[in-house]
Amino acid sequence: MQESRSLTTTEMILDSVADGVFTVDHEFLITSFNRAAEQLTGVPRSDALGRPCCEVLRASICESACALRQTLATGRPIVNKAVFILDSHGNRVPISISTAVLLDANGNVIGGVETFRDLSFAEQLYRELESSDRFVDIVGRSRAMRQIFQLLPQIAESPSTVLIEGPSGTGKELIARAIHRLSPRRNKPFVAVNCSALPDTLLESELFGYKAGAFTDAKHDKPGRFALADGGTLFLDEIGDISPALQSRLLRVLQERVIEPLGGIEPVPVDVRIIAATHRPLVKLVRKGLFREDLFYRINVVRIELPPLRERREDIPLLIEYFVSKFNRLHGKGILGVSDEVLARLMDYDYPGNVRELENIIEHAFVLCRGHLIELEHLPPSVRGEGDLRDRSLTKGLTLKEMERVLIRDALRRHQGHRVAAARELGIHPSTLFRKMKSLGITWPEPG
Repeated sequence: MQESRSLTTTEMILDSVADGVFTVDHEFLITSFNRAAEQLTGVPRSDALGRPCCEVLRASICESACALRQTLATGRPIVNKAVFILDSHGNRVPISISTAVLLDANGNVIGGVETFRDLSFAEQLYRELESSDRFVDIVGRSRAMRQIFQLLPQIAESPSTVLIEGPSGTGKELIARAIHRLSPRRNKPFVAVNCSALPDTLLESELFGYKAGAFTDAKHDKPGRFALADGGTLFLDEIGDISPALQSRLLRVLQERVIEPLGGIEPVPVDVRIIAATHRPLVKLVRKGLFREDLFYRINVVRIELPPLRERREDIPLLIEYFVSKFNRLHGKGILGVSDEVLARLMDYDYPGNVRELENIIEHAFVLCRGHLIELEHLPPSVRGEGDLRDRSLTKGLTLKEMERVLIRDALRRHQGHRVAAARELGIHPSTLFRKMKSLGITWPEPG
C-alpha cells in the first residue's frame, strides 16, 4: 500500500514538471512517461509504456547516435543536446535533451532517464533573427544572396524594367515573383512566358494575341500575354533566345507601351512591368550581333545576377532543410533530414543544374527513403558516385573542420587565390583566414 502511494506521488511530481521525462529499461523499453512527454510527442502515456523509445520519440539521432544508448554504454550523462523529434502528427519539433543512468536504491543501473524541452519558441525567435536567410520563397545565407535580399524591396518599389541573369536552375523566376509580390502591382496579374519553349510564330501570337481571321484557325479574338498582364508584371524568361524580328516588336512595346495583336490595325495601350531573364550573357550576344543593342539597354535598367549554387555552397544545408520540409508536406512523410555522409556528398557536388537539381535530388531521395534519415543509397547514382570527389575523406562524415575546408577552398578557387578577397566573401578577417588555412592544412598558390 505504501509502495503504491509512493509511486503515485512520484508520478504526480513528474507530471508537474514542465519538461518531458521518460525512463527506459536495459532493452530501451519505456517504463515511465510524464504528462509533458505526452503533450510534446502527442503520444498518450498508455500507448508509450512498454514500447521502444525510438518508436515513440522518433528523434533525428535515434538511428545513428542515440543519446540514451551512449549514456548507458559510458555512464556519462549528456546535457542539452539539440535534436528534432516527430510528433504523432508528423510535425518536426525541435527539442533539447539530457540523459542520465537510472539507478535503484542499491546503486545498480536499471536503465536510463531522459528529459527533453520544447525549443519551438526559441527556434522561432532564432528564425526571426535570421530572417534574411529566407526572402519570400528564396533561401540563402551566402553573401551574394543577402545582397540580393537587401536590394529586392527597393527594386520592387520602382517601375523600372529588370534583367535577371544566371545559369539555368538558379531561381530566376522566384526572384521575378518576389519582385512582383513586393511591388505596388502585387494585386494585379503575374504572367510568365518561356521564350525558348515556343517557335517564333507561336511566341508572337502568345505575346501579342490575335484577332479573329488573322489566320486560318483564328475563329475568335485571343488576348496575348501582354494584355493578360495589364496592370501587373510580365516575366519574359530566356529572352536571349528570341529572334531578331521579335526583338524589334518587343522594342517597340517597351518604347511606346502599346501592342498590336496579329491581324489588328489599332495599337492597344498596355501598362505592364517587364522582368526579363536569361541564362546567356546578353552582352556577349550583343557583341556577336545576335541581340539588338537598343533592346539590351531597354531591358538592362536594373540588373540582378544570380550565382550558380557551386559558388554559394554555404546555402546548401539551408536549401536541404527547406526541401526536406517541403517534401514532407507534399509526400506526407516524416523524414528528419540527411545523414552526415549525404551532407558531405551534397556539399561537395558541383550542381550543373543548380538549385533545381538539388531539389530534384532531395525529391528522388524521398521516393526511396523508408526511414527517418536520407542515406547515400537514396541519392541518384550520378550524385552518389565518388569519381569527382575532391576530398574523399568527406564521405566518412562531415565535421565542422571539413565543412570549413570545403568552403575556404571554394572561396580561394573563385578568387584565384586572392586571400583578402576570399576572406571578405567568407565574412572573416584575412588573418583569421590565414590561421584557418594553416590549421586545416590548406595550401594554395599565391596569385601571379
